[in-house]
Amino acid sequence: MPFFLLPFPAINPTLIQVGPFAIRWYALAYIAGLIAGWGLLRAVLARESLWRGAARPSRESMDDLLAYCAVGVIVGGRLGNVLFYDPSYYFAHPLDIFKLWEGGMAFHGGVIGALIAIALFARREHTPTLTAMDLVALAAPIGLFFGRLANFIKPELWGRPTDVPWAMIFPGSDGQPRHPSQIYEALLEGAALFVILSIMARLGAFRRPGLLTGSFAVLYALARTFCEFYRDPDPRLEDLGHGLTMGMFLSAPLAIIGLGIVAVSLRKRAGGSDERAGG
Repeated sequence: MPFFLLPFPAINPTLIQVGPFAIRWYALAYIAGLIAGWGLLRAVLARESLWRGAARPSRESMDDLLAYCAVGVIVGGRLGNVLFYDPSYYFAHPLDIFKLWEGGMAFHGGVIGALIAIALFARREHTPTLTAMDLVALAAPIGLFFGRLANFIKPELWGRPTDVPWAMIFPGSDGQPRHPSQIYEALLEGAALFVILSIMARLGAFRRPGLLTGSFAVLYALARTFCEFYRDPDPRLEDLGHGLTMGMFLSAPLAIIGLGIVAVSLRKRAGGSDERAGG
């Protein structure tokens, strides 16, 4: 056991409970991420210097984009958890699929759901699909940051045993000091990724549709893979053996697809004139 341990900040995962109704930090994390992302995108769309004439959706349509993404992330994230991680259990207990309050959301499934939702939004709004995806890619790290903090508060998805000075003993674990891997993910997948994409946007990334989307996919895959070395995988659902985890396995195609999108974006003429509305 390490000489020094950080005490786990015991925060009640339920913020407010009135009778059978409860407001949990987990749900608030999703709400905070969506609202903060909505506000950010409205501000981004108002800054002409970021676009310089490039096609983009209206600020008013961000209300609809928020609703589309919320449904896509929730449905996709839940189905991803069901299909990627524990299909045998959920096929045997199908009603448990709807118990969202018990947790169980897969990021990669949420990405697929969000992409479908964004494509439907872009088609309805007659706006470039890749540009709509770029907007969501810029805002997504905010939700990831809050979501990982919620994982820490719950607590769940803790790290592997370690003797580093900042190790913690998580309630509900086996009592071993462990990496606070949720914080690593919040900082890398959330804060660091947001800073990098924001800098890219300031440097003109919105004038090359798809650049932010592809960059998000690649950078998230790298950050997630790195954090998987410190996150303790569920031996039944996530551990693939030989040091590999399901998170690493699902991140590999995400990185490859992201690199392809970046390559296509960089070959296009700046300004997005090659992409027609509704594409």
